Formats: sequence, C-alpha cells, structure tokens
Amino acid sequence: MSEQLRTGPQAANRPEILAVVNAEDGNPFGLLGMHIGADGMLMVRSFQPGASAVSVHDRNTGASLAALERVHPDGFFEGVIAGRKARFAYRLHLTAADGTVTEIEDPYRFSSFLGELDLHLLGEGQHLERYQRLGAHLRELDGVTGAAFAVWAPSARRVAVVGDFNDWDGRRHGMRYHPGSGVWEIFLPGVGAGARYKYEIKGPNGELLPLKADPHGFAAEPPPQTASVVHDLPRGMAPDDAWLARRRAAQDRSAPIAIYEVHLGSWRRHGEGNRYLSYRELADQLVPYVADLGFTHIELLPISEHPFDGSWGYQPVGLFAPTSRFGSPEDFQALIDRCHQAGLGVLLDWVPGHFPTDPHGLGDFDGTHLYEHADPRQGHHLDWNTLIYNYGRLEVYNFLLSNALFWLDRYGIDGLRVDAVASMLYLDYSRKAGEWIPNREGGRENLEAVEFLRRMNQLVYDRVPGAITVAEESTSWPAVSRPTDAGGLGFGYKWNMGWMHDTLAYFREDPIARRWHHDKLTFGMLYAYSENFVLPLSHDEVVHGKGSLLGKMPGDNWQKFANLRAYFAFMWSYPGKKLLFMGGEFAQWREWNHDTGLDWNLLDFPAHRGIQSLIRDLNRLYCNLPALHRRDCDPGGFEWIDCDDRDNSVISYLRKGDGDQPPVLVVCNFTPVPHSGYRLGVPAAGTWRELLNTDAEIYGGSDLGNSGGVAAQEVPCHGRPVSLVLTLPPLATVVLTPAPEASR
Repeated sequence: MSEQLRTGPQAANRPEILAVVNAEDGNPFGLLGMHIGADGMLMVRSFQPGASAVSVHDRNTGASLAALERVHPDGFFEGVIAGRKARFAYRLHLTAADGTVTEIEDPYRFSSFLGELDLHLLGEGQHLERYQRLGAHLRELDGVTGAAFAVWAPSARRVAVVGDFNDWDGRRHGMRYHPGSGVWEIFLPGVGAGARYKYEIKGPNGELLPLKADPHGFAAEPPPQTASVVHDLPRGMAPDDAWLARRRAAQDRSAPIAIYEVHLGSWRRHGEGNRYLSYRELADQLVPYVADLGFTHIELLPISEHPFDGSWGYQPVGLFAPTSRFGSPEDFQALIDRCHQAGLGVLLDWVPGHFPTDPHGLGDFDGTHLYEHADPRQGHHLDWNTLIYNYGRLEVYNFLLSNALFWLDRYGIDGLRVDAVASMLYLDYSRKAGEWIPNREGGRENLEAVEFLRRMNQLVYDRVPGAITVAEESTSWPAVSRPTDAGGLGFGYKWNMGWMHDTLAYFREDPIARRWHHDKLTFGMLYAYSENFVLPLSHDEVVHGKGSLLGKMPGDNWQKFANLRAYFAFMWSYPGKKLLFMGGEFAQWREWNHDTGLDWNLLDFPAHRGIQSLIRDLNRLYCNLPALHRRDCDPGGFEWIDCDDRDNSVISYLRKGDGDQPPVLVVCNFTPVPHSGYRLGVPAAGTWRELLNTDAEIYGGSDLGNSGGVAAQEVPCHGRPVSLVLTLPPLATVVLTPAPEASR
C-alpha cells in the first residue's frame, strides 16, 4: 500500500476502511492490527471510535514508536512503524477529546487461541468437550489476561462481540472466521468476569440479526434481561469422595430411590417482597428438609437459563448456564455440594427436545435454521410453539451431547431426567396427517432422535461412574430402559405414566363405584417389569386446572386425607422407584403456582402434619426394608395374595427381597368401610408385626388397626398353609412383616 493511498484525500473512502466503519468486514484480522505491506513497511491499523489520537508503543520498553493518522472521521487510524520490519508486541495509547490517555492491548495483534485439532473436531461435530473451547473463557495469552470468545455460526457473513466493554458497538470487535469449522473467535484483553455480552451477527445475505446470547455462555444476567455474562468454565466439581464411592450403589436398580421433585423458584419464597430464595439459602433450608423426610434424591426442574418464568425452565435458552435467578454458578455448586454432604443425589431435568423462539436465542442463529429444522413440519412444536433441534446435523447432535456431559462433569449432577422423550421419538407427535414428514424408511419414528438418545445414554453410563438417566416417556415405545446393545434406548429408568394415570383415575372415583374400576389398580402388573420404572406423582399432575393431589380425592375432608394416605402407602409399597412433587408431602390444598411459595402454614394443622409424618415413615420403611426396594425391577419381588376382591375394593400382595430377607405384606382397603375378621393367606407362620397403618392417629386417622401385630393361624387360605385374620381400617393401607421368630 503506497503512502499516497494511505494519506491521500480519498483515504476515508477506501472500501476496506468503509467495510470496517460500516461493520461489514467479515475478515477484520486481515486489515486491523499489525501487518507487513507489499512494500515491506510495517503497518498498524486500529478502529477506535471516540479517540482523537492513537499511538503505538513497544510493549516491552514502553517506547513510543508511531503516532497513527486518523484516516476516517469515525475513528479509523493507521500508520507506519519506521525502522521496524518484523512484528512485535505492542500496546496502543488512546487519547480522548478531553486529553485523557488510556493504554490498551490491541485484540488484533493476537493469533488464534484455537488449535487445529479443536477446529477439526468442532467442524466434524465430534468434540464432546466443545464447551471447553466455545463460549467465553477467561485466559491468558502472551502474558495478557482477558476473555476468549468463540461461537459457531457457519453461514454468518460477519460476527462481532458486543458488550459493556465496547459500548455495544458492533464495529469494534469483529471476530476471526475459521471456514473449516464454522467457528468465529477473538481474544479481548482486559475483559473480565462479570462483563455482559452478546454476539452481533450478520446473516448470509448481510441482514443484521437480533443480538444473540451465547449458546455456550456459562452465566447470564437475571431475566428479563437477556445478555450472557463472562464467567469462567466451572471448575469441574467432583462430588464428595464418600458420595462417589456409594453413588453407583445408591442409584442401582436394587437401591431405594425416593425422589423429591422441586421447582426452586416456588418451593419457598422470602417473606419480604415474595423474592426467590438464593441457591445458598436453599442449601440451608431445602436440603435439610428433604433429608429429614428421608428422600434419597432431589430432582430439580430445569435450571438452565430461560427467559419465561411460566415455562418452569422447560424452554431454555442458555443450556450451559444455571439460571441467575437464584445466584451465581458458584452458588449453584454450593447447593449441589450441600446435597451430597447430606447424602442426597441430585437429578436434573434436562430438555434436549425443543427450545423457545425468543429472538436472542438459538432460533435462526446465523441467519439460517442452524440448530432447528428448516421445515416447520419437522422443526416446529405445535403444542408449545417452540423449535425442534435438528438431531441429524452433527454439530447440533454434538452440542446436545456435550451439554449432557457438562452438567454431570462440571457440576457433579448425579443423573439426568430427560423431558418429553415421546415428542422426540415420533415425527407425528401431536400432528395431523400432512403435518409431518416420514423418515427415510417411510415410518413415523424420528430415527435421528433415537440415535441421539442412544448415544447420549451410552456416553453418560460409559464416562460418568454411577450416573443415571431417566426418561419421561408416555407411550409404549419398547425397551426405553434397556441397554443399547440389546436394542434399547439405554435409559436407566422410565417414568411409569400408565400407572400414574390409572391409579389417579381410580382414586378420583367415589369409593362406592371403585368396584367397577378395580382393573385400574391391577392392570399395571401386566407390564410392571417391562421397564425399570419410576412411579411419578409429578408437577404435571397439579397444574393447569388439574387441582392438587388432595383435591383429586373424593369425599369429605376426612375421607380426602384418608384416601391420600392410603394412596401414598400403596405407591411406596408398589414395585418401582418413587417420585413426589413438592407440596404433596403435606397435602397442599391448592394446585401449584410457580409465582408463589408453597402453603407452609398448612403444617399448623394436624391433618397436614400427619401426611408429612406419613411420608417420612414411608421413606424410612422403603429404605430400611430390603423387600420394598431390592427387587423393584425384578418380577420375583412381587406376589399377589388377592387381586380380585373388587366387591370390597381390597387388594393384598407381598413384596419379597433376596434370599432369607423377610417379605412384606401390604393390604389396601380403598372404601370407607372397615373390615374385621378379614382372612388372608401368608407364607410364614408366627406373629406378623404391623409396621405401618395409614389410619393411625399420628397420621390423622381413626386409629383402627391390629394392635401392633397378628399371629398366623394354621388355616389354609389363598393357596397358602397359614393365614392372618386382620382388621382393615377404612380407606387405609397396612403394612406387615413376619416377626423374627416367625418360620419361613
């Protein structure tokens, strides 16, 4: 470049300068920074809006080497470094209109911080730790501290980082593009933790898109604001060593798993202003509460950053950022730490099925349908007005896989409950004829989603010792919780939605009519061992006009509480792991409202305290009696005594453990009519102790029962040589087991 071109009267109109000034240059590193011209001169160019003068200084000696000439009134400066032929480290001194001088590092003097292997793996969609390279990372380059930004936007014409550090001016920090990977990156010296930022992206046709949050951002500002926040990669929190040693056993199919499902924003609110509790306040209050009730796990409704409170987290935008509503990533880590110290596993609701259309999110990210399918018959959820990931695109597939591993690896999460699996598996999910596109074989199965789920499960079980996955899957898709090498999807567990729907439907019936619906109680045994099941009474059953669990029960208030007590004991003694949504443990009257805390004042009333005490005792029995959990997923662990007494709405069954572990007898009377002299055949002579009776006075019942135990009589019944004669309380479940002296 000649001196005349550089300083002539037409310099301001040079196309390359106008491209920078007008934020149209897709290759700013080719012009800005230090370059050797064709004539061998060492040139420095810099765009500094607001500066009246710019000079170049040797970074090592501090010597002033050149005053750059302002060649465009918007702040484009350039100049020759006399006497230098080779590139060197330098700083820029910026003089403002008031004479203030600021010394800065020039972002355009730094080479790429991404290695060839990283770029290759990112381009191939094979980088399972892509979050270690993409996003904003605090780091040091050439002895300079700052933030390294990288984002995948392969079809963009230009990408810039904008934020507090550059007055949100998209002309200032255009990024370097790597064509083979579709990644844009830049290192910004001096940018530290807490800085707000987004990406300014021009689409393939030069159109300016809404500012985008970082898909790999590790923190975000509190909603309704939508910027990402510079925060270093979480430290990779290893759970407590003692917890790691027992996690595999604690989450095995033979272990007692009782899950307390919680929405952090509405479990409890602070009395002043109805504000959220912070992660650390929840660690102090929620964790000991759940541990005291005897639950083994806490399941968190999605905590990935999401813009709309009313989505409860199920429409996330920042998949790598714990929501800032409750504090910082470190605060969230402290909550997980406290759970592990209390012996509680943590399951996280994870949403790879869809994402919202908010303009700052993933939709139309680089001016194309980058993360979602272009065809709305594949890429648009009709039920939720959200977008569907394109699982067939390797980079998207990789993005989601790496996110699953991120939560397990970086925050020590013990398992993922995957939301809306049915919507992922079927191309015609909630669609009419003509509203969906068949797969390559002409079927309705989403083959790419199936492959994604299988691969996700393989990775979790191979790479994270003891971690589990749980599917919320509501159809009859086969082998959801069977290994992938046996043709299954590879989940560890599946929610038993059929059991939940049937039993709730049964309990809604007036007891006088239950004899006509008896099959709803017994049908579940026909498929109870087709999967490894979790029995869920989740948040979905207490919203949108469905009422609370207590509100679903028929009868007067006494009968409502009695029904619920009997139902809970039936659930806790039935094969399968347990899940209960918050508020159910003390029988909240109203349905759940995400905008306010639970009705803790109800614990002032004996009936509600009674339900809470029952849940505590059920968890104790479930965890301490091997027969109630060891064979949850084994058909040999269950045996009907009598499933046909529909006239009395009574069912009775045995739960059995391994070897000589004593069995547990469960008898449920689902009418308000007590039965005395009720005979049942049992497998062991001697005395059978009454371990739990939901009609006990301490739970709010009428205290009718069996005086702590019943001696077996040598009277054959139900195909067994001995039998018990029991008193069955009204609307109650009783649990008995042989006393140690009983023969087996």
